[in-house]
Amino acid sequence: MDEVFTQAAYQALVQEIFRRFPSVQKDGFLSGAYKPGLEAMQAFDEALGHPSRAFRSIHVAGTNGKGSVASMLASACHAAGMRTGLFTSPHLLDFRERARVDGEMIPKEYVFSFLSQWMPWITEHKLSFFEITTGLAFKWFADSEVDVAVVEVGLGGRLDATNILMPDLAVVTTIGLDHMALLGDTLGQIAAEKAGIFKAGVPAVVGESNPETDPVFNDRAWMFCPLTYADKVRPSLWYRHGTVLRQMDLLAPVQEKNLRTVLAAIDILKQHAHYQALTSDDAVLQGIIHAARDMHLRGRWERLSSQPYVVADIGHNAHALQYNFARLKELVAQGQFSSIIIVYGIMADKDLDAILPLMPEDATYIFTAPDTPRALPAGDLLRRYLIWRRAAAIPGPERAFHAPTVREAVQMAVQLSQSLSRQLSRSASAENPAPPVIYIGGSTFVVAEALPLFA
Repeated sequence: MDEVFTQAAYQALVQEIFRRFPSVQKDGFLSGAYKPGLEAMQAFDEALGHPSRAFRSIHVAGTNGKGSVASMLASACHAAGMRTGLFTSPHLLDFRERARVDGEMIPKEYVFSFLSQWMPWITEHKLSFFEITTGLAFKWFADSEVDVAVVEVGLGGRLDATNILMPDLAVVTTIGLDHMALLGDTLGQIAAEKAGIFKAGVPAVVGESNPETDPVFNDRAWMFCPLTYADKVRPSLWYRHGTVLRQMDLLAPVQEKNLRTVLAAIDILKQHAHYQALTSDDAVLQGIIHAARDMHLRGRWERLSSQPYVVADIGHNAHALQYNFARLKELVAQGQFSSIIIVYGIMADKDLDAILPLMPEDATYIFTAPDTPRALPAGDLLRRYLIWRRAAAIPGPERAFHAPTVREAVQMAVQLSQSLSRQLSRSASAENPAPPVIYIGGSTFVVAEALPLFA
């Protein structure tokens, strides 16, 4: 007898998936949630009728920027008239965010039907949460008859569940030191894992050249696949990049690099008969400009409020945070903001020692911990920051506090911003003094808990 869909039945089934099957978001990479190897995913794909072979795809890997690049590519394809799937991770508010067709999340009814049908198989074969969601997304893309699916790698590339695809293009955005316990502790080792998505005869784009990683990519691509470094070519639409950057709704400081990667990728795709829709330059650029809106991408230097001014970004490693913290300091130096208030939380397995020297010295910090056992407790984070600051002999007051929850940390930041704004209004000679800026970040989990507070 088929299960009958109701909202309550759907919620119960989804909660069971989260409870029974380990996920990286809930349990961490070293808990069994990350299952390196393709055997289980290949078997699941076969049981599902090989949906991975039913649609064309673009495969996107990288340490940072892969979610933005995947969303821009998907939005460009969609705007050009192609029916487009998009698979990204992690999710922020609803796990259905991971699978979209033309910007719309996978329907609850489809999720319920799929999980009800395949739960016995999933249980017997002990799939991970990511393998389940990958199979779900691929089956939905096939059933939806998408023209193309843009698929973001979960972790690494070579052994990632998504690597059962035979794409039309492989993209690697950037390489940085992250997830070193799983991918290696040098840029070269990490690049080798990302380059694992390269396939024979399939063109590849690497967004950022680097003396340490270029030999790895070159060796992988030699007599294997055509390789392009985006920062070494001038994409055909690059002459319009300044206008596009000013209009884009993806506002993170690294989006200029991501845009160049996307435009280089589109130049290659346009050479393929299946992607002739991408020759419509204006449609492609409009898709890129409105990628966050049309693909519903959240948490990438996203403005959550204007009064007080609040931005949130999911950048969580030193490679990403160096750009974000530098941008905050630049905005203060330009006079757009008077000061910086940072709400910050981090997972206990992250390289905090590499991040601390990047933090703006004169900012006010409210350290916190999201509701996950993976988080570093807020008090421990404050203590490590203060120890580092004193050891580095940084002058000036130590404006650092901690709050046990993200909600309390955000409330504290908003109250502090309002207090500072009132002080500036009373004392400043300028008629409209620049306000403080509140930055929320350090972890995807921190941003996920902050978003509903500004709904």
